[in-house]
Amino acid sequence: MHGSPMASNEYRYTNRLAQENSPYLLQHAHNPVDWYSWGADAFKKARLQGKPIFLSIGYSTCHWCHVMEQESFENLEIAGILNDNFVSIKVDREERPDIDSVYMAFLLAATGGGGWPMSVWLTPDLKPFAGGTYFPPEEHQGNIGLKNVLQQIASAWQKDPATIIASANNVIHQLLKQTALDTDADSAPSESLLEAGYEQIKGYFEPQYGGFGGAPKFPRPVSLSFMLRYYARTGIKDALDMSLFTLRKMADGGMHDHIGGGFHRYSVDNFWHVPHFEKMLYDQAQLVWSYAEAYQIRHEKIYSEVARDILEYVLRDMTGSNGQFYTAENADSAVPDNPTKISEGAFYVWEQQEIEAALGMETAGIFAYHYGIGQKGNVLNDPFNEFRNKNILIIRHTLEETGRMFGKSATEISDLLLDARLKLRDIRALRPRPSRDDKTITAWNALMISAFARAAQVLDEPRYLAAALKAAAFIESHLSDKNSGKLLRLHRAGVTSIDGFVDDYAYFIQSLIDLYEASFDSICLIRALELQEKQDALFWDTDRGGYFSTTGNDPSILVRMKEEYDGAEPSPNSVAALNLLRLAQMTDNKALRDRAETIFSTMAGRVQGAPSAMPQMLAAQGFYLDKPQQIVIAGAALSPDTRAMLREVHSHFIPNKTILLADGGIGQQTLASHIKLFNNFVMIDGKATAYVCKDYLCHPPTVDLPTLTRILNEGK
Repeated sequence: MHGSPMASNEYRYTNRLAQENSPYLLQHAHNPVDWYSWGADAFKKARLQGKPIFLSIGYSTCHWCHVMEQESFENLEIAGILNDNFVSIKVDREERPDIDSVYMAFLLAATGGGGWPMSVWLTPDLKPFAGGTYFPPEEHQGNIGLKNVLQQIASAWQKDPATIIASANNVIHQLLKQTALDTDADSAPSESLLEAGYEQIKGYFEPQYGGFGGAPKFPRPVSLSFMLRYYARTGIKDALDMSLFTLRKMADGGMHDHIGGGFHRYSVDNFWHVPHFEKMLYDQAQLVWSYAEAYQIRHEKIYSEVARDILEYVLRDMTGSNGQFYTAENADSAVPDNPTKISEGAFYVWEQQEIEAALGMETAGIFAYHYGIGQKGNVLNDPFNEFRNKNILIIRHTLEETGRMFGKSATEISDLLLDARLKLRDIRALRPRPSRDDKTITAWNALMISAFARAAQVLDEPRYLAAALKAAAFIESHLSDKNSGKLLRLHRAGVTSIDGFVDDYAYFIQSLIDLYEASFDSICLIRALELQEKQDALFWDTDRGGYFSTTGNDPSILVRMKEEYDGAEPSPNSVAALNLLRLAQMTDNKALRDRAETIFSTMAGRVQGAPSAMPQMLAAQGFYLDKPQQIVIAGAALSPDTRAMLREVHSHFIPNKTILLADGGIGQQTLASHIKLFNNFVMIDGKATAYVCKDYLCHPPTVDLPTLTRILNEGK
């Protein structure tokens, strides 16, 4: 069972968050703070009583959110100050990214930093005037305490609310100016812009342990995606080497869960060892893409193994009974031998004697050598003294080095370590598990659907395609409004709520395109086109171009944001640009390509100013600059010769391509309704036949695999 990691306060208090469905809000349902959820009741109280709003934003698997709850929101004195002087609102950022993005933009502008928990103070009409992230309850090591902050803000509000309101009005004015992006019709994608992005990302590369930037180290798959594509288009080997080195170091490190699979959120140190232990679905999805693409390029087992490791973890621990994917697993859990104590990483760390008891001394010695296990633990930098005598597994020696040390072959060591990891997984399963956020978010599910669909192609694994199709069916049945055609944001405990945001649309359209290329079910392509029209209608900025994050129908969202930064999740505008280009290639629809061009013009100033901040946008521009290959296989979808052709195509890294199937049936008829020439793609002599084209100018068709290989290699 995935239970709550929070220590019980015996429910002495219950506030109105007990009526909510969000796991994060429910974690605060028994605080003495008089919490409200975001909505009319809270706003009305603030206006009627003339009180400022204390807005606290976080998410259920956020370690420092838990710390602040236990230290401050369980504190009766602090709760009293909040209840007397403020209207307190709690928001789950994963449910309401629209709220989060507005106040995060304020916080970044005001303080130069951001993160969660986010603490922001608002006027009764929701305009921000002060903010920060985590505050300790009392002053600590030079950091001001929450109690003092609350008292100072309450006093300032009581003395001179008019000045604060004027300042907040100016804040909103500045945010509106900051988020207005003017279209530059004269600025078009260029090779020089891609080169600038490459050089900037290369400048951040950390050569000793990989990654782009120092500690804390985030995986940032969007940068890896661009670098691999830049290598594919230019042949510049540094772009490949930096990416592969980073992927190997991450796979070796403690950020990678060697026992249970998947990756933790980020590493607090420079060498990927000590993570923040939460596991986010969007990280798993994007890292599958990175490792699968590395495997396509190098065909080295390490990359396919890591991709499978992530996918198997998601299937085992993050998938619901109806095929939907859950959002995240917590960093914190109860300490196994002290259930009343909550500690970050308690589920994942090991003492040496535990390893020895589980594996026996001989195997434990080999395991310890390979994974850096020590009697006093292996965490060198432990400022909070959380990991005394604890070990976080990190590969310290290769299979070959371990084999030489113990007189065994690399294969023998590999088999021994696999058996040991499975034993330890069974033992670990008996520990108190971290809580799991079991809500289903459309956008994040869509990223994972794409991961399974792409892996099904690259790894030739039908189970992965089945998982992708089942999850997509869940979105269609539970998160799509059949009357309006709109997507909804989330589903949990039988309840579906909140209209979808632009990332829900862009990511799901992407996943449908990926699903078409994996399954050749024309319904996926039709649905992608339908949702693209809906996204355009709901979110397109008819004045300046690009997609807003919201529909603009909620008056409580004071600024209609337009996301451009490719961060932990890619920007919906970056994803949408590539979606439009792929759909344009598949349907020969110039209007779709024109809309992608407008996105590039809208974002031109931001891309030119900081290309490394928008690597996924650069990847879309690379697709635009190329003449992408259309690879058409004429044949029955499930026939052995068609599958053999597809395996050959998927063994090559050709990022700027579309794959279509001319099946002689409904799928071909669907595509022919868009592309008249599509009826000309037919089998030769009853055999699966490959047509490799650019702008539908095609090489001579071939039924011969070696010939197909040669054509694909020539096209790189």
